[in-house]
Amino acid sequence: MRYFLKLSYNGEKFHGWQSQPNAVGVQQKIEEALSIVTRLPISIVGAGRTDAGVHAREMYAHFDLPECIKDRGKLILSLNRLVGRDIAIDDIVHVPDDAHARFDAIERTYKYFVTFHKSPFVYPFSWHSPTLLDIDKMNEAAFILTETSDFTSFAKLHSDAKTNICDVRYARWEKVDKSDMVMPGLFDEGIVFNISADRFLRNMVRAVVGTLVEVGKGKISVEQFKDIIAKKDRCSAGVSMPAEALFLWSVKYPYL
Repeated sequence: MRYFLKLSYNGEKFHGWQSQPNAVGVQQKIEEALSIVTRLPISIVGAGRTDAGVHAREMYAHFDLPECIKDRGKLILSLNRLVGRDIAIDDIVHVPDDAHARFDAIERTYKYFVTFHKSPFVYPFSWHSPTLLDIDKMNEAAFILTETSDFTSFAKLHSDAKTNICDVRYARWEKVDKSDMVMPGLFDEGIVFNISADRFLRNMVRAVVGTLVEVGKGKISVEQFKDIIAKKDRCSAGVSMPAEALFLWSVKYPYL
């Protein structure tokens, strides 16, 4: 029997999603909790691999059990007691046996939060810009991403990706809306970058944001941004932005 876990996590204390020999990943904590509760060696497959420090408002992972879950609510409660306060198991859904959390995802959305007002309450979930950014110019440049297929200029060097081709369907900066607030009532002076695609490369969103911020500061033009993409050279793009402001916001499946 195959099940999907719907979960969220604060990535601050984790070395990314993936389990690693010398660091704690979100995957490891969930696998340990599942194995304790079920008394079986359980492994999970996530919808993607977030980098160290990146958060997830919505993540999915699949796992298998030899029989049906008799009390789903009890299992969720037990897992939440074991995974710690930085991870939340939101739901467990029975899916077809061939369903795959990574390969069946048809769209992923990330958000990157920028605040212009320094605050000790929101810094773990946003990047503080001491100066205002030209959101109109950044959106001119961001639109180019939807007409781009090869994202080599924003890909992590020496990664194991077989292709740098991605289908970016939406990319836009917006003023922070109340529905998007990470901390309502506190984070109320800033902007958020929204980007949706069928897949993302490692470090891609943070590199894209870093380059768009250069446009917003007036350090590079929209035309230069276009040239950076055409060069297919990571060294020509901007810096990778801090991880704490980045959220995996949602993952879409054809059957959920």
